[in-house]
Amino acid sequence: MTPDLNDTIVALSSAPGPGGRAVVRLSGPDAFRHATRVFTSSEPVRVNERRLYAGQVSLPGVASPLPADLYASPSPRSYTGQQMAELHTLSCPPLVEALIAELLNAGARAARPGEFTMRAFLAGKLDLTRAEAVFDVIAAGDRDALKQALATLAGGVARPLKELRGDLLDLLADLEAGLDFTEEDIYFVSTEDQLLRLGRALATLSLLEKQLTGRALGSRPFRAVLAGRPNAGKSSLFNVLTGATALVSPEPGTTRDYLVRRLDLGGVPVELIDTAGRRVLADDVERQAQTLGRDQARDADLVLLCVEAGAELDEEEWTLLRGAEPAVVLATKCDLTPAPAGRLATSAATGAGLAELRALLAERARARAAPAPSVGRCRHHVAACTERLRQAHQMVLFGEPPELVALELRAALDELGEMVGAVYTDDLLDRIFSRFCIGK
Repeated sequence: MTPDLNDTIVALSSAPGPGGRAVVRLSGPDAFRHATRVFTSSEPVRVNERRLYAGQVSLPGVASPLPADLYASPSPRSYTGQQMAELHTLSCPPLVEALIAELLNAGARAARPGEFTMRAFLAGKLDLTRAEAVFDVIAAGDRDALKQALATLAGGVARPLKELRGDLLDLLADLEAGLDFTEEDIYFVSTEDQLLRLGRALATLSLLEKQLTGRALGSRPFRAVLAGRPNAGKSSLFNVLTGATALVSPEPGTTRDYLVRRLDLGGVPVELIDTAGRRVLADDVERQAQTLGRDQARDADLVLLCVEAGAELDEEEWTLLRGAEPAVVLATKCDLTPAPAGRLATSAATGAGLAELRALLAERARARAAPAPSVGRCRHHVAACTERLRQAHQMVLFGEPPELVALELRAALDELGEMVGAVYTDDLLDRIFSRFCIGK
């Protein structure tokens, strides 16, 4: 159920724990009244004025007042469209808890997860794609994900969708106007114009579908797999790159399972995977380990084929290179033997080539994780809208009655409405905003 918008809600909006500053946020009809119960300033807080007040917070049981600032945002020029007050004070957990308790005693209600952003949506300050982008900003695990979420929050997805919806509403209006004059030779939109406008809409949705596919691929870190013969130096490279302690031994076949560690290469997340070396199978355990290794290589974004410097590729390694896309040959143990031309020379012992290898991994990861819109929730709506518009295009092409074309357009508009939030249910809002943090 959509919570009561007439309540005044309160929550900690900054990270919990000790720190220089805590932000306690209120939103609702009585936000200023509740805030000024604990906050005092040398000048009165004006309900209709957006400004910062310097002052102090007084709490029961605390001997001296705490230095604090009050950021006042009157309705409707606030994030939620309601009165909003933010109290900024010292981030001492017991004192912050006492402050929130006092505001609750004053009549405020504890905010639910995502309730501030839900109020912004219901007030028309955000559409659903931008509201979800707030969650993506909070959950961003790397710089690319943050950049993508911020672009969506700035309207990078909502703007073209709203323009598309406006174009289709205009086309529907033209079609329905023509239906009122079916017995006369009056046409508000020609067949050629209908085909052109529908084709333009389909092109917009086609581009969005490609972006959504990229978003699905970008939801996991870039995966690079170390593969090669036993004792080729894979585990040594894995250890020096990740700081792990995979077992290393001159005895071939030491690695019996695959190991995974995550690297942070300048803000780009990469999963590095060490796999068992290829050899004549000795037992069922080793057979299973090598099967797992082959599965990892097949699903990898990049295969790093490790070959000892001075050794030539055998037939199985050439087969692996042809089957893996993409793949890079690494010359390992280059402190012992010079690397052949055309191979990236590395040495776990001296660190040679490791900076180049990290740069290569970061470059490949960035290329795969191109920013894409955060609208995974409505992927099925994009497909359904596309199908409706294709049906409408085909009907116009084959001269079907305009009434049928109008029906398909209305169905397409319903799908678009759900994407941008023009059509929604309490259930849908619950599913979206329940994922948020409290205070956001």
